[in-house]
Amino acid sequence: MKSKISALIALAATMIAASAGSSHAEDLNFKLTNGTNSVLTRFYSSPTGVGEWEEDVFGDDVLNPGESIDITIADGRTVCKYDMRFEFEEGSNLATTEDTQDLCAMGSYTIHE
Repeated sequence: MKSKISALIALAATMIAASAGSSHAEDLNFKLTNGTNSVLTRFYSSPTGVGEWEEDVFGDDVLNPGESIDITIADGRTVCKYDMRFEFEEGSNLATTEDTQDLCAMGSYTIHE
């Protein structure tokens, strides 16, 4: 009887470890390119369905026309679909733009006018 209980405990521990490994969050990485003629001043992202934007990814930096930057979203979530918000410099002829993408499937994203 003792060996049967030990076997059940070992099986349960294996199943818990396997399920914990499969739900492990991975960082989302992609290259963001500014394909506009205006300075991109702010970039926000949040998982689809979340009511508020996360913090500005750029902080004090900007993305000039034609420039690219590697973006890593390391928020600990296991989702792939993210809403994105792009804000341009004041005086630009571009309005704030929003888009939704599966960031797990993409290696790069270019914002266009």
